Amino acid sequence: MPLNIIDNQITLNEINTHKKYKHMKKHPSNNSLRMFPESWSEERAGRVPGNIPIWVGILSELTEFGIFFAAYFIAKFYYPDIFSQGPQDLHTTLGVTNTIVLLASSYFMAKAMSYIRLDNKVKCERYLWFAFSCGCLYLLIKTWEFHWNSLQGLGPSTNEFFTVYYYMTFNHFIHVGWASCAILWVIFRLKKGAYSAKENSGLEALAVYWHMIDLMWILIFPLLYVLR
Repeated sequence: MPLNIIDNQITLNEINTHKKYKHMKKHPSNNSLRMFPESWSEERAGRVPGNIPIWVGILSELTEFGIFFAAYFIAKFYYPDIFSQGPQDLHTTLGVTNTIVLLASSYFMAKAMSYIRLDNKVKCERYLWFAFSCGCLYLLIKTWEFHWNSLQGLGPSTNEFFTVYYYMTFNHFIHVGWASCAILWVIFRLKKGAYSAKENSGLEALAVYWHMIDLMWILIFPLLYVLR
């Protein structure tokens, strides 16, 4: 191939690469995986979601759960046989079911946030109701699990494992209950026009709190139902 043809090809490739680079700078969303709506623009990158009060609450509750986790490992160290037997006495299917329910609720909450950022209040409300339904379903399943435990003669005073189990799960149960009530309040506020694509800090704070609760369950589940 003549050298001048090769040189021309190299020049054309450089020009095309330069044009492509300029296009990507003008349209950064074209370089994304399009996993999120376009409203999740790069101007939101690096911004802490929610507000200061919700993060004060979240950090306080993370400290509380951290104490529970520390108590779990200390008790497990001193009573390894009891903590090895404990998970085998639990209704694992109910625990797995509740894990799936909470994971689904986090998905619905994320969808609600994505739609309010697109100013689609109808779909936002729909997914908030889905998340609320998951919260209620979790509470019902957990209540049945507590009842099933009692039928097996398993209570907080049974042994050290079940003392830790009830402290962790009942505390988490209360938090899911609070957050589910908060979803109803947010839906009420949404209907009143309190949230939009430009102003949705209250809904965002709820979403952050809800994801925190789900994360705590993801940590609690393997400790109580899986580890031997």
